[in-house]
Amino acid sequence: MNALWFYVIAFILIWTFAVLFRDRLKIEIQGPLLLRRTKRMRGFIDSIASGHPGLWRWILNAGIPVAFFFMFYMLYLMVMSLQSIFVTPQASLIVPGVEIPGSPVYVPLGYGIVGLATVIVVHEFAHGILARVEGVRIKSIGLLLLAILPGAFVEPDEDDIKKVSPISKLRIYAAGSVANLILAGICFAFFFGISAYAIPAAFQADGVQIDSVVPGSPASEVLKPGLVIESINGMPTTNLTTYGMALKRIRVGEVITMDTDQGTFRLKTGRNPNNSSRAYMGIRTSNHLEVRGSVASVFGSTLPYALTYLEELFFWIFFLNFAVGTVNLLPAKPLDGGLMFEELLRYRLPERIVKPAVSYVSIFVILIIAVSIIWGTGRGLLMMF
Repeated sequence: MNALWFYVIAFILIWTFAVLFRDRLKIEIQGPLLLRRTKRMRGFIDSIASGHPGLWRWILNAGIPVAFFFMFYMLYLMVMSLQSIFVTPQASLIVPGVEIPGSPVYVPLGYGIVGLATVIVVHEFAHGILARVEGVRIKSIGLLLLAILPGAFVEPDEDDIKKVSPISKLRIYAAGSVANLILAGICFAFFFGISAYAIPAAFQADGVQIDSVVPGSPASEVLKPGLVIESINGMPTTNLTTYGMALKRIRVGEVITMDTDQGTFRLKTGRNPNNSSRAYMGIRTSNHLEVRGSVASVFGSTLPYALTYLEELFFWIFFLNFAVGTVNLLPAKPLDGGLMFEELLRYRLPERIVKPAVSYVSIFVILIIAVSIIWGTGRGLLMMF
């Protein structure tokens, strides 16, 4: 709940500041939306775009087919999710630092803020660079806040966009998500290198550590973050593999005995919010790592842990850029994927068919996302109180 209070306090402070100084700072208030436009940074974007325009076009020419692949693949996954949307929702609201029961993902607050910052900056700058490469003027650059959700935007000249060729429009529309996917790929390579080679060389697992406890879960009144689980019902849990084997033996409603580095605890399992047949404790875990003696003799017992922070950082930058980049490619306006889908249909179909087709698909996609988020996240939030 501490993270929720962080967001509540931040919301009050930011909106109070924005209302009091809206004229001095040129802040626009449009309902739940705060906007601040500026003409700065346009020169910086121009310099990047003019440096290697051919390279930018080449990257996006290769990226457009990738973007369309993810567009239709994500649409396929969404259609497939309809059969289990009220059992196992495929979409969930991800709020850094807030553990929501039933959500498949928990993003730590610090890593989440850094990761989302990279998503926003890379995405919007890519749109701006490709707009200038294609000769489209940038009217303004700015920051926005939807209630408490931050964002940024690059506002191209709409009249200029109408004048460019269809392939130029596709490059501009795809640029943001393609940039996110490229950054995701780079960060995944670093994450994989650290997790697959550096971490095993520097550390050995000696138990499973509780990273977070879901509010309102069976474990919330018994366990706490930082505990190292050594066994469950007498079965040793020396690492995540043996921990997973121990979990498979647990049944719904069973009272389990958990030995930890801080004593023995007993708790009664509940039903998994997304699968009623599976037992649920409400904890997220990772291997508890101990520096190998040979490494500690050279680097000490503290410095090697920097690898674990880098591993987490690269993972969350990868995850958030990949997740936001692919979701943004769904064929629903006003997402970039919706604009690309509309341009694709225009290539072969008349306008009288394109507009209704894009509208119907957009409503279908947004409706599924909304229902899945409301159902999945709503149930979880109710369990927290």
